[in-house]
Amino acid sequence: MLRLLLWVGLLCWATAVNAGITVTCVTEENRPVNFLENGRVTGFSTEVVEAVLKEIDVQASIQIMPWARAYATALHSENVLIFSIMRTAEREHLFKWVGVVSPPDSSYLFALRERKLKLDNLGDARNYKIGTINSDAREQYLESRGFVKGRHLHGNALPRTTYEKLKLGRVDLWAMSEMVATDIVRRDGGDPSQVLARVLHLADLGSGGSYMAFGTKTDDLLVERFRRGLETVKANGTFAALQKKWF
Repeated sequence: MLRLLLWVGLLCWATAVNAGITVTCVTEENRPVNFLENGRVTGFSTEVVEAVLKEIDVQASIQIMPWARAYATALHSENVLIFSIMRTAEREHLFKWVGVVSPPDSSYLFALRERKLKLDNLGDARNYKIGTINSDAREQYLESRGFVKGRHLHGNALPRTTYEKLKLGRVDLWAMSEMVATDIVRRDGGDPSQVLARVLHLADLGSGGSYMAFGTKTDDLLVERFRRGLETVKANGTFAALQKKWF
């Protein structure tokens, strides 16, 4: 009973402290979880975030921008929520993690199937040009393994741009999530199983869903308020209903 009273007191205090706060939400163009359509940001993860905002009664704007800008904005600003962001060892202490807001996914180095490229290990990829998204988890992971931006890695602002470069032969490999890669190929009119080959699984990046998170300048009480809101959205069936809608 004492613990319950303490928690209720903390929740009331948190609500009072954060009353009137406006949060800025930043994300990237990354179908089908977050993307711009008819001038509005939508997608599965976007609707999860909107459900959380409604649950906890917090006002927020949702802005879509290149990932590198979104990442830097959330990293260095107060009360800026970023989604959908992969939780990696390199990022663990840079953000305050709220929770998962996207389905399970995996990351690969993709190649055009027609090229019949084969890699025995990650080191073999240094012989090729790899298309990446600026400051995303796959690019950061490859940099941490000794790949050099501008020599091995060729960054872009948008996943679609990287795919176009892959098709044109300007890069040999495409570091991307399976969910996003297959969506881009399908919307381009292709069959992902015929167009792309999974040349190497980036297993160290895991296969769990991406998160929403705040930078370390954001108050812990606000982060906890969002964390509890997400837990409620998952417990009351909203998350599952949205997943059924989008997938």
